[in-house]
Amino acid sequence: MDFSLPEHLPGLLAEMDEFIETEIKPLERENIQYFDHRRENARTDWDNGGIPRREWEDLLGEMRRRADRAGWLRYGLPSQFGGRDGTNIDMAVIREHLAHKGLGLHNDLQDESSIVGNFPQVIMMDRFGTDVQKKEWTEALITGERSMAFGLTEPKHGSDATWLETTAVRDGDDWVINGAKRFNTGVHRATHDLVFARTSGEPGQARGITAFLVPCDSPGFTIPYYWWTFNMPTDHAEVELKDVRVPDNAILGEVDRGLEVGQTFLHENRIRQAASSLGAAQYCIDRAVAYAGERQVFGKPLAVNQAVQWPLVELQTEAQMVRLLVYYAATQLDRNHHMAVSDKVSMANYRANRLVCDAADRAMQVLGGIGYSRHEQLEHIYRHHRRYRITEGAEEIQIRRVAQRLFKFGKK
Repeated sequence: MDFSLPEHLPGLLAEMDEFIETEIKPLERENIQYFDHRRENARTDWDNGGIPRREWEDLLGEMRRRADRAGWLRYGLPSQFGGRDGTNIDMAVIREHLAHKGLGLHNDLQDESSIVGNFPQVIMMDRFGTDVQKKEWTEALITGERSMAFGLTEPKHGSDATWLETTAVRDGDDWVINGAKRFNTGVHRATHDLVFARTSGEPGQARGITAFLVPCDSPGFTIPYYWWTFNMPTDHAEVELKDVRVPDNAILGEVDRGLEVGQTFLHENRIRQAASSLGAAQYCIDRAVAYAGERQVFGKPLAVNQAVQWPLVELQTEAQMVRLLVYYAATQLDRNHHMAVSDKVSMANYRANRLVCDAADRAMQVLGGIGYSRHEQLEHIYRHHRRYRITEGAEEIQIRRVAQRLFKFGKK
């Protein structure tokens, strides 16, 4: 097996680094309060539900505009959308590389923001949208003129999405939606919410769920509050839908087959999420190793102690194994339909997300009190990436997916 990466990637990463240093780092230094020990407070509008401050999001918007002008933002999109046809292996390597640099305006995963954009909604629209929807949505999603939140999780249903209780009933040429959504990420700034609702069938059936593009200013669409989380600011809303009326052309994909739309979103995200977790884990390992070499305790470097060395060796070994797994899964995703390799994507995702939490925790231990402080990035990395063991499908769901393939559950 050839373990070498595509030949164009090293040069590409060097070009990307140069862009970051010349275009992004100066902007970051002008707004350093969002990245140093003040970051959580500076980013959070504490008096307005804990949502991100508008100034912070405006800064992210400026970063994306600069990246788009330079040809980086759309790298992973097809050329028909102004992209560079970046493959999944390209995106995995890039996402790892950017996260390995640590916290910065170039790559802030708390907001899923990066100079190389991740646009699963654009891919969803390309695969499932009508011609009219594509014309209205595709470019608008890339530029931010329109934005789409994702309404799948509910107060009583998370991983058991096929049991969701939100319903949509046809009424003439319209649909009337009733229900509630929880942790509806990004809805505070979204123009629309992609709401999944049961349109036929029985609870527990995958078929019978439909995806609707619901304008967030629709009568009956309300946000009673935002959930304050381990990692602030929050953009995770509680959403209530009471007799929300949308036209037939609000459906994305086919009636009763909305979970296929959702699966596309998840698989596109999971492999790139895994790569980012891997890069952040490597940052934590490297930071701990560097500190252990510099710190003098009892007249000698901290690094000479096996109690320090061995846990970091274990983490470095795990990182290398996860790296190979992520690259393999990304390559397979490029060559096969996403459902055919969903178990490989799940393996990479849950192991990488677990790794970064372990690496951040160990790095905090090596650095001691300073590692626990907000003057280091370790606590921020831990708080952010800990959610990935729950979101996009909890790690138990990822493991269950692998088990389904391993034991051939549900197959004759």
